[in-house]
Amino acid sequence: MRRWFRRSNEPDWIVDQLVRRGVSDPAVLRAMRTVPREAFVPLEIRHLAHEDGALPIGRGQTISQPYIVARMTEVLALPAWRDAHGGKQPKVLDVGTGSGYQAAILAELGARVVSVELEEELAERARQALAELGYDVDIRVGDGSAGAPGEAPFAGIVVAAAAPQIPVPLVEQLLPDGRLVIPIGTRFEQLITLVRRTDDGFTQEPVEPAVFVPLLGEHGFSDKP
Repeated sequence: MRRWFRRSNEPDWIVDQLVRRGVSDPAVLRAMRTVPREAFVPLEIRHLAHEDGALPIGRGQTISQPYIVARMTEVLALPAWRDAHGGKQPKVLDVGTGSGYQAAILAELGARVVSVELEEELAERARQALAELGYDVDIRVGDGSAGAPGEAPFAGIVVAAAAPQIPVPLVEQLLPDGRLVIPIGTRFEQLITLVRRTDDGFTQEPVEPAVFVPLLGEHGFSDKP
């Protein structure tokens, strides 16, 4: 048994934080249990890895709380997309690599993951952590608000930063039945939103409130408050 699995005297955070809040997709729960979250948390706070909250990872960024990662991943509905496409591997864009934890969850679900991070230092750290665990993720440094047009279209796009409005380039990079999950709102309060393409634009469906760091870039916030 790997050392990061639950010890008998520890509470089951999967149940306490995820299942009791409504996360029910077996594949998502299995991925959350399998990926060692502590490998993506700075050493000095690694003992807090499974706390019910976001944690700092440097450069003004955070690793989202476990529930938020699981909820946004579940809303992407990747297992259903795979089933609808005869078992085809979904390609997913992860905007805001951060620690690399979200990318690892997506890879554990069997997705081909392209991840974009604005901060080169964070991108390199995430690249190392993912490689050490055997996850093959294509990490790029750049403006995630513009997506990765050279790799489009995507079955899913998940954005781990808040945008003032839905970035049109991300919608345009979705497959017709793809899903974009992104926090939309102000710098201080947002609503996680599910976006789907239509013939003449897109639809949006509220998921739940959240607070994320801002998405910086051409189609996000400026770098000044």
